[in-house]
Amino acid sequence: VSDEAGSEVVPVEIGPVAAGRTTRGHRFMAPDAITVTSFDDYAARLKRAKVLLDPAERAEQIRHDAGNLAFAQGLEVVEDAGLLAEVSGLVEWPVALMGEIEPRFRHLPAEVLQTSMRTHQKFFAVRDGSGAITHFITVANRETADHGATILAGNRKVLAARLSDAAFFWDRDLAEAKAGMATWLDGLGAVTFHARLGSQKDRILRIAALARDLAPAVGADPDLAEQAARVAKADLRSEMVGEFPELQGIMGRYYALEAGMPAAVADACAEHYSPLGPSDAVPTAPVSVAVALADKIDILTGFWAIDEKPTGSKDPFALRRAALGVIRLVLETGLRLPLDRLFDVQVLRHQVRELADLEAAERFTAILDASLRTGMYSDETRGLVAQAAEAAPSWHARLDPHDPAISDDLLAFFHDRLKVFLRDQGIRHDVIDAVIALPGKCDLALIVRRAEALSAFLGSDDGANLLQGFKRANNILTQAEAADGVEYSFGPDAKLARSDAERALFAALEREGRAISSAIETEDFASAMRGMASLRAPIDGFFEAEQVNAENQVIRRNRLNLMHLIRATCLKVADLTRLQG
Repeated sequence: VSDEAGSEVVPVEIGPVAAGRTTRGHRFMAPDAITVTSFDDYAARLKRAKVLLDPAERAEQIRHDAGNLAFAQGLEVVEDAGLLAEVSGLVEWPVALMGEIEPRFRHLPAEVLQTSMRTHQKFFAVRDGSGAITHFITVANRETADHGATILAGNRKVLAARLSDAAFFWDRDLAEAKAGMATWLDGLGAVTFHARLGSQKDRILRIAALARDLAPAVGADPDLAEQAARVAKADLRSEMVGEFPELQGIMGRYYALEAGMPAAVADACAEHYSPLGPSDAVPTAPVSVAVALADKIDILTGFWAIDEKPTGSKDPFALRRAALGVIRLVLETGLRLPLDRLFDVQVLRHQVRELADLEAAERFTAILDASLRTGMYSDETRGLVAQAAEAAPSWHARLDPHDPAISDDLLAFFHDRLKVFLRDQGIRHDVIDAVIALPGKCDLALIVRRAEALSAFLGSDDGANLLQGFKRANNILTQAEAADGVEYSFGPDAKLARSDAERALFAALEREGRAISSAIETEDFASAMRGMASLRAPIDGFFEAEQVNAENQVIRRNRLNLMHLIRATCLKVADLTRLQG
């Protein structure tokens, strides 16, 4: 143990070993004792003794040497930052060696080769110009007289055994895939997803139904979306995914293609788990988007239905990640989805399991369709539920416990996650609160467009000053209504205006109020904000020229109604009372 501060030895004991100036180099290449005088001397002497002290230096040497070995043969090392960090921590004196993968294993998918080598051997994969994995890089911990030939021979032998296992799994899985994967799909019925949410097969049926519901909104073929959802998780029963769980979805794509399914279905198998994090790519193919959304919405509504929500730092089912995935899918593909209706429908699917009776199943489907079109509590849906109560009371009873608060609470959770997501884009949480207060809070894309426009407006001089003018008008009105015990919500009379400034404000509110309403109706929020900006000068001019609480009570009441008009006009774009500052 060497523990030094400058050139002085710090007296430290770890078990029977005391700190001193003596250490040792590489176990095999420089095992003799070394005496050091300072930390800089320590690092330099270790390097001469075949030990690189700095892990970053070891990692860079591995990267450099491996890259040169591959480049010399017209190949490329597959980048793997996690493996590089792991391997650089396992060696003191890294020596990169490149070997060839036996041709008999090169038919295996590239992901299988790379995963098998990384997991079992800590090898880096090397690919040729076509992307095929043909070689590997292993990192030895020493230089040898035969330049690593013996080490490479041993590694090739072990690798062959590992890849033989992978080839066995692949061949067996291909046979099942070509037979239609029915055994895998049936087997998922024996795999419990959650004690209160059923099996993986139950979950797949729910996801397939929701994917079909979502298909028109995302531009996907409903039949393909449902087919993709039904087979997307089939590979969970495959032998390859059993050995390498990280390949779920990836292998599903290969198996779907081998089963003769359309490319869109196969791609959805691989992409429906995405995005898995803030930096993961979002799928854009319509079928993939439909299945990815259905997968995430199902897991969220399921755990909300049984009241197992994230608490504090505990999120065992990664529900925050699932919500962020839905947010990114919606925003990055520009989708306009009624999340509240989708949540309600999927909660019902969780509550009403498989219906053996065909008539009951058809009635339930009709209820779900009506809920998507008109809402869970519309007259149409209520009428269908009432009819079902008479025709099928046994399963209808399971509809009664549905509490709209479940979907409302889940939507509030989404709003919280949206605030976190937009915070990184410079949009304040109170801006989100201000736009969520308006109608359309179930439409995430609409919320973001409003928030972006409002945030940009508030960042301007007109926006900041108008906000102060709004707050002044709102405070005067609120205090007067509390003191007088009345609500000043009648339309003010422009004929009672006493000054040019007051008349100008009346004219601006009438003109810009119409423009703002029209812009909001067409979702032209930039124009709505320009209309708001046009109100700044008239509002400022009025407050400079006039006093709201005039002695003449008729004038006072008219001006308080004018304050209400200011408030109502401004609240068309957002609930400005929720803004800070």
